[in-house]
Amino acid sequence: MTHDLSANPYLQDILAQPQALRDTLAGLAQTAALRSFSRRLLSGSLRRIVLTGMGSSYHALHPLLLTLIGRGLTAQMIETSELIHYAPALLEPKTLIIAVSQSGRSAEIIQLLAQTKGRAPLIAVTNSPDSPLAAQADAAVFTRAGEEFSVSCKTYSTALAALAWLGDALTGRSPSGVLAELAPTADLAAAYLSAWEKHVALLCERLTGIRQITFVGRGPSLAAVGTAALTTKESAHFPAEGMSSAAFRHGPLEMINPRQFVLVYTGPAATAVLNRRLAADINADGGRAALVGPAADLDAFILPSTPGIAAPILEILPAQLITLALAQLSGHEAGRFERAHKITTIE
Repeated sequence: MTHDLSANPYLQDILAQPQALRDTLAGLAQTAALRSFSRRLLSGSLRRIVLTGMGSSYHALHPLLLTLIGRGLTAQMIETSELIHYAPALLEPKTLIIAVSQSGRSAEIIQLLAQTKGRAPLIAVTNSPDSPLAAQADAAVFTRAGEEFSVSCKTYSTALAALAWLGDALTGRSPSGVLAELAPTADLAAAYLSAWEKHVALLCERLTGIRQITFVGRGPSLAAVGTAALTTKESAHFPAEGMSSAAFRHGPLEMINPRQFVLVYTGPAATAVLNRRLAADINADGGRAALVGPAADLDAFILPSTPGIAAPILEILPAQLITLALAQLSGHEAGRFERAHKITTIE
């Protein structure tokens, strides 16, 4: 059974990402609270940054983590569920918490707010200005993705943009620079998505007979890797896994076969040659792999060259179209939740 994609609300959310990015970038503004946190980080009165979230909100933090570490700050990522139950010692006055949540009211976020109150400063990144997270945070950065049907797509891409901007705002750099670098991203995304029908048709051909898909990459591409695997399971009900390219060589390489498809993100120049070699080795050993990036072989996997901070936003787009293709092949209505809910209120 196939479903009419043209009327699919999940597809409409995917296609709405360029405008959501424009709206989010236009609304970002530095506040007195953010300037205060920047001064405290640079002076050393805040000694650590903990980045936390769940699902795609968690994966979106990878590029920011690398930015903060690269600029000499001590930062780490931890899922909110693990933070509140197994690492509450991190919630102390000299640790800055950056919590990302689309709804700002998931079960884990509510518990985090209760535990941080009066103990640790917290910056919220959320799509919901009226949420408990926004209300109780010491500072808030808002995405402007609008309402979303089910699976995170425009809330994820706008969170990436907001977090890239936040990285500059917190490290004493002019956020106007990152806004200038991100400005073309909406138009680039729109150009790619304008050919969505052709891309999905090609992906249906390429993925016919596939029984599992694995997304791999390195560095900031780990944001797309983790989110792609998650959204494939959510939106297409299809077995998917995401991991680093290095981790794939440490064991899962044994699993390659003609029914598994491995999508390899070329990623930044520092490790691009390693990722290209992995794709070549998988294909040489009888597996099925393809590269995503400026030099990809399939039109659906070709992305424009962009500044590093913009690349993670574009990298998720082919994965989103893969979910549409896999749903078509399996007869599942793409993006339709059957068991989960948009807001997870039970741990």
